[in-house]
Amino acid sequence: MKPGIHPEYKVVNVHCACGATWTTRSTKGQELRLEICSNCHPFFTGKQKLIDSAGRVERYTRKYGKKKEPAAQA
Repeated sequence: MKPGIHPEYKVVNVHCACGATWTTRSTKGQELRLEICSNCHPFFTGKQKLIDSAGRVERYTRKYGKKKEPAAQA
């Protein structure tokens, strides 16, 4: 690595709105405050809800969902 071109990393505390705190390294050099983290984000917690406004999901499943197989003619 070339000397003098890389930023200096400092240990900082990170605080989330949910109350989670941890330490990490950052070039900012001061405390970080987050609104959402992996502890409270719906995608990571498994509590993600599918919001269907205007029936788009239902319309999609009607159009592209599993189709019933036609009865076999004998």
